[in-house]
Amino acid sequence: MTEAKEPIYQEGFNGRAIVAALFVGFIILPGAIYLGLVNGPVIGGMAQWVTIILFLEVAKRSLSKLSRQEVYIIYLVAGGMVAQAGFALYGGAFAFKIWDQYFIQSQAARSYGLDQAIPSWVVPPPDSYALTHRTFFHRDWLIPIGLLLCLQVLNKVSLFGLGYPIFRITRERENLEFPMAPVAVGGVTALVESTGQEGWRWRVFSTGGMIGVLYGLFYTAIPVVTGLFMSQPLQLIQIPFFDFTAKVGSKMPAASMGISTDLGSLLVGFVLPFWVVVGTSVGSVARNLVMNPILRAHTHLLDTWKPGMSVIPTQVSNSLDFWLSVSIGTGIAVGLIGLWSVGRRLLLDRKRGALSTPPPGRGDFKIAYSLAAWALSTAALVGLCHHLVPTFPLWLLLVFGFVLTPALTYVSARMFGITGTPTGVSFPMVREAAFILSDYQGAAIWFAPVPYFDFGFTAQQFTQLDLLRCKFKSWIKAAAAVFLLLFLCSLLFWALLWRMGPIPSSLYPYAQKMWPYHATLRAIWVSSTVDRENSWVIQALKPSLILGGGAGGLLTYGLCLLLKLPTQLFYGMVGGIGVWPHHAMPMLMGALLGRFYFAKKFGASSWKKYAPILLAGYGCGLGLVGMMSASITLIGKAVSQIVF
Repeated sequence: MTEAKEPIYQEGFNGRAIVAALFVGFIILPGAIYLGLVNGPVIGGMAQWVTIILFLEVAKRSLSKLSRQEVYIIYLVAGGMVAQAGFALYGGAFAFKIWDQYFIQSQAARSYGLDQAIPSWVVPPPDSYALTHRTFFHRDWLIPIGLLLCLQVLNKVSLFGLGYPIFRITRERENLEFPMAPVAVGGVTALVESTGQEGWRWRVFSTGGMIGVLYGLFYTAIPVVTGLFMSQPLQLIQIPFFDFTAKVGSKMPAASMGISTDLGSLLVGFVLPFWVVVGTSVGSVARNLVMNPILRAHTHLLDTWKPGMSVIPTQVSNSLDFWLSVSIGTGIAVGLIGLWSVGRRLLLDRKRGALSTPPPGRGDFKIAYSLAAWALSTAALVGLCHHLVPTFPLWLLLVFGFVLTPALTYVSARMFGITGTPTGVSFPMVREAAFILSDYQGAAIWFAPVPYFDFGFTAQQFTQLDLLRCKFKSWIKAAAAVFLLLFLCSLLFWALLWRMGPIPSSLYPYAQKMWPYHATLRAIWVSSTVDRENSWVIQALKPSLILGGGAGGLLTYGLCLLLKLPTQLFYGMVGGIGVWPHHAMPMLMGALLGRFYFAKKFGASSWKKYAPILLAGYGCGLGLVGMMSASITLIGKAVSQIVF
């Protein structure tokens, strides 16, 4: 009688994952929300690392051990709970509603007449009791919150419904390698392998953690805690950057210059591919410090800029005058190059075959059922969007949902499978162009649930689960648990924080600095279908500059191929056009230090392993200080409101 073999694929979702979700939701999430408003997107992978380390230590002291599958699902759970929602907003679905309430009351919305044009199914009107008294618990929020919940569910169904068949096609039929999948798996499970002894991974992680703690005391703790008893929080280090644009502009008209004060920008330069960072810096400097002064001096293309402008109005004016059209052209060139690369691979790839039978115990589900779920959820989104905005052409919604989304997802998944990243596969401004060219009149379509998504990353996610021998249904169970808990925690903590005071305000330096910039850009786009005759966007879209940008992008790519330069340099330069020097320069400094100092000191191969773990440790240390500071502040504010 032979012993029964253990199943190859193991379940990763269990009670420990649920406890991890509760830990992140009720302990880490409120601090992450607060820090996002104060410092911006500096949370990084802190939530995942803190959670994994805590559970590994508890398991070790309980004389038990976590499996790789359990650790990875905990990693996904923690990441899902503290995923960035946009504009450095953390905290789940209600982060979008906090942004909406700000936008409808912002100066930018009032200037363009949008405060009365945004539908009530997005956010209550500016004079609503719900906004004037800063509360989600009001009948005016019933439809926006109900719609938000419905959209979140449909989005999850679409993600898994389309992502799974794309994984089967790209990974099993086309035999793509997904080169970054083993790296991600190895990084997450490294701590599991070293629980018995403190190896080099733990030492590097601890070093990064101490750097994060020390820097966080000055960058995060002091402004957050002093905000409790000072009208203007004390900032020993300017948040989020030092801006020299006004001074530089007196010598170099229309130029932008500054330096980010987030040490994480430098450490990111350690991790990103060297030539991507170099290209990003070249593109950023070429736009902001070279081309802008030349264009201002010798053409009439940057006439909106005025002396004394800081970086935000400088970026807005220069974008509308020149760079918006150029970036669209270069983006089209990158999209064409990406499609050409994928098409060429398809023609040359001889390894494609029929779909193989899934291995037993992996938890696969029938492709027909998966596609049916995606089709039904997409049809529901199309129907819902058409009901909310009946004057927008229905055929365009169908094209977005049933043509562009699967096409973009497939091409993106192939780029993940070939290069490890989705670089250069999407065409820019597709949604925006469709809205403007459709002759639609109004603001509602900009806030409607148009079904245009890129789910290509799910193919890499399924690949990582397969490499870890983790059942696929573990991820689906984890996603369902995260969705339910996150929706509750998001409502609870955003409602509490909003009730304590306006968002943004002087207590939240990053939000106060950057949200008006994003609101201005948003208002300019939305106004393009409200007042077409006076639309800045329509006036800013110059066909000659779009064609010139596209031709320049294709020419630059051709020169890189001719000179045998790394293609990463090209993608970095194109992306760098939209990056401020404030962030590009620290990244370049980090890349140069990593390549020419640390790589020589520790060895290139060793440094390549150290850098990501060092960055993760920094995020963990900075996050721990931030969490402690945010906890003190939240408790202090809550107590002060109860007392007074």
